[in-house]
Amino acid sequence: MSKNYYGMIDIGSNSMRLVIYLQEKTGSLSEVENVKAVARLRNHLDDQNLLTEQGLSILIQTLKSFKEVMETYELIDLVCVATASIRQAKNQDVIRQMVREQVGLDMKILSGEEEAFYGYLAVVNSTSITEGITVDIGGGSTEITYFKDRKLLESHSFSFGALTLNRFFKYDIPSNKELKKLREFLRDQFDSLPWLSQQGVPLIAIGGSARNLVQIDQSIKKYPLAGLHQYKMGWKDITYVSDCLSKLTTEEKQKVDGLSSDRADIILPAIEVFRCLHQTIGAKSFVLSRKGLRDGVFFEQLSQQLGSAVFPNVLQSSIQELMTDYDVNPTQINHVQFLASKFFDEFQQNGLGDLTYDDWTILKRASNVFNLGKYIDSESSAQHTFYLLANRTIDGLFHIDRLKLALVASFKNNQLFKQFVNPYKGWIAKSEKQKLRVLGALLKFLYCLDATKRQIVQDFDLRNREGVIELTIYCNQDWLPEQYQTVKQKKHLEKALKRPIHLTFVDVNEIGNIKLAR
Repeated sequence: MSKNYYGMIDIGSNSMRLVIYLQEKTGSLSEVENVKAVARLRNHLDDQNLLTEQGLSILIQTLKSFKEVMETYELIDLVCVATASIRQAKNQDVIRQMVREQVGLDMKILSGEEEAFYGYLAVVNSTSITEGITVDIGGGSTEITYFKDRKLLESHSFSFGALTLNRFFKYDIPSNKELKKLREFLRDQFDSLPWLSQQGVPLIAIGGSARNLVQIDQSIKKYPLAGLHQYKMGWKDITYVSDCLSKLTTEEKQKVDGLSSDRADIILPAIEVFRCLHQTIGAKSFVLSRKGLRDGVFFEQLSQQLGSAVFPNVLQSSIQELMTDYDVNPTQINHVQFLASKFFDEFQQNGLGDLTYDDWTILKRASNVFNLGKYIDSESSAQHTFYLLANRTIDGLFHIDRLKLALVASFKNNQLFKQFVNPYKGWIAKSEKQKLRVLGALLKFLYCLDATKRQIVQDFDLRNREGVIELTIYCNQDWLPEQYQTVKQKKHLEKALKRPIHLTFVDVNEIGNIKLAR
C-alpha cells in the first residue's frame, strides 16, 4: 500500500526546520521526520536590512542539506515558507531567486498577517478552546490574534522577536533596570492594541520558546504526565521561571532541564513577552499549543478537500483517530452507548452516583476508547489503555481531562484504579474520584453486557428498592456468556455504588414484544 508523504520547510529568523508528514488512514498527518538547523538569519541582516553574503550562504547550504533528506521520500507535495527575517530583508527578491536557482525550491514569503492567521488556524484545529488570544514569538517577529467562537476577529504582527529583544540586555545576567525597560517597552506595544486589554480569556502560546517554558515548568514540578500540547500554566508559574532564569548566565541556563541549549541566550526575552501579555489581557490561563505555523499551512491546504479551514469538531476527530489506530469496533460502541444513555438516566432518576451532565460527557467519551489497550496485549489491556490515553496527545483535551478519560476507559477493578490515580494526588478531589470509579465500573459492566459483541441485550428495567438495585435484562439470544461476565464484574459496580445488584436475564421471545428504548 503506497504511503502519502508531504514536506514542509519553515525558514524562521532563529531556526530553519524541515518536517516530513505521513498521511494516516484517518486523513490526519503525523510527523515522520523533523530536522532543525539553528541558522539565526535575523543576526545576518545588516544596517540596511539586507541579508548578508554569510546569511545567504547559511540559508542556501541549509536548504541543500534539507533537500538531501527530502530525496529519500516520494513527496506528494512540498511547501517552503519564510517568515520575519526574509520578509524584512530588502533583497528578498534576490534571495528568492537564489533559492530557486541553486536549490530548486519555490519559497513563499509570508506576510505578518498570513503568519498570524496560520497560528490561529493551528490553535482552533487542535484545541477545543472557542475564545482566546494566540501569541507566536519567533526570532524576528511576534504574531498575536484574537478569536471568538473559533472565528478570527483581530490579528497583528509586531516587528520584534526573541532575538531582537535581546538588545535590552547588555550582559548575560540582566539588571533590574534592563528588565524594567524591556517590560515597559512590551507593555507599551501591547497597549497599542485596544482589543488586547483585559479580555479575560486563555492565552495560547505557539513556538519553540513556549515549548521550552513549559518543559522547564514540568521539570520543576516533576510533572507525571507525558506531552506538552494543551499544558496549562498560571501567572505565578511564568513569573517563577522568569525570576529563576534572570539570575543565571547563558552557560548556567544551558544546564537547565527542559531548556534547549540553542535557546538559552534568548529564552528570557520570550518569557517576558508571555508574562507581559498575560498581564495585559488578564488571562485566565497560559496554554501551550504544539501545533503552529507549519500545521496551519497544511490545515489551509486540507480545506480545499474539506471545504472549510476550521474543523467542525477537534476532539471528535482525535477520538476517531484513536478508534481507527486501535481497531475499535464501532458497532459495539454504538450499542454500548445506547445502553449507557439509558443506564445514566436511570442512575440520575434513582439518585445513584450523584451524576451530572459533565459526567455523562466523560462516560460517553470513554465508551469510544474503552479497553483499547487489548490491541497491544489482552492480558495487561487495562495498563496499556491507561498509559496510552494518559500519555498520548489528544487534540481537544486538556491534561486533566485526558487523565479522567484514561481512568474511566481503563477501569478493571478498584485496586488498579487506585494504582493508576495514586501518582496524581491533589489533581482530583475525593468526591470526583468516587464518581470516576462509578463511571469506570459502569462502563466495564456495560461492555460485559455485550461480551460476545452480538448486541443481544435489547433493553432493561432498573429499580432501586430498599437499597438494592434490581436489574432485569431483556435479551434476544442466548445470554450465558454475557451473564457470566456481568455476574463476575458487578461486584466492582456494587462497591462503587455501595449497594447490591440483583440480575435477572429474560428472553424477549418468551414474553412477547417489549417496547425498546432504542
